[in-house]
Amino acid sequence: MRVVTIIPTYNEIESLPLTVERLRRAVPHSDVLVVDDNSPDGTGGLADTLASADPQIHVLHRTGKAGLGAAYIAGFTWGLDAGYDVLVEMDADGSHRPEQLQSLLDKVADADLVIGSRWVPGGSVVNWPRRRKLLSRAGSTYSRLMLGINVRDITAGYRAFRRETLEKVELTTVDSVGYGFQVDMTFRVATLGLKIVEVPITFVEREFGASKMSGGIVLEAIANVTKWGLAARWRAMTSRSKA
Repeated sequence: MRVVTIIPTYNEIESLPLTVERLRRAVPHSDVLVVDDNSPDGTGGLADTLASADPQIHVLHRTGKAGLGAAYIAGFTWGLDAGYDVLVEMDADGSHRPEQLQSLLDKVADADLVIGSRWVPGGSVVNWPRRRKLLSRAGSTYSRLMLGINVRDITAGYRAFRRETLEKVELTTVDSVGYGFQVDMTFRVATLGLKIVEVPITFVEREFGASKMSGGIVLEAIANVTKWGLAARWRAMTSRSKA
């Protein structure tokens, strides 16, 4: 089973080498793809240096900052073209512990999408204020109820996809970013009737750099979730009326 872990970066020069080192040590059979959005701090150049010293590390350079979703779509496309069987999403900032990746991979043989979840029994968050925990839980709950998906951590960004799953999703039509991208991908996988499994993880707040999350990304996610949920309800109503 060929595995590639995709790590999108934008100004992660301090955290990237630590994350990659931990990942290569924890799951040595996983290749690494760094997708850099032309980071002004030199992260892309550092990634090239890492790749020159390790043939299992690859770098995809993009021309500018276009959002998390676009970076992952580019990484997925690269990974599918390269023939990988499992494609993993992982943050560069260390919030996703590489030492827990194997627990996701252990489940992917029997699932189409495995999500590392903060909000299932055994999952936890370290160094988050109470307000942020409540906001994250509320976002997941609203999305789950609005979309009718039984996933506890629908906004989670630590994931393992089977290649067959991504091949069934119309990646060229995905244009969401941030939280909205994660919700969008989960909704698409669920709508296809594919199996989603959550495994508990410990999410650790970043030690270096600044969060890329913004109020605009949150508002976009809320607006999209509402739109997708209402559209799904309308489709269900019209299909019943035709029957």
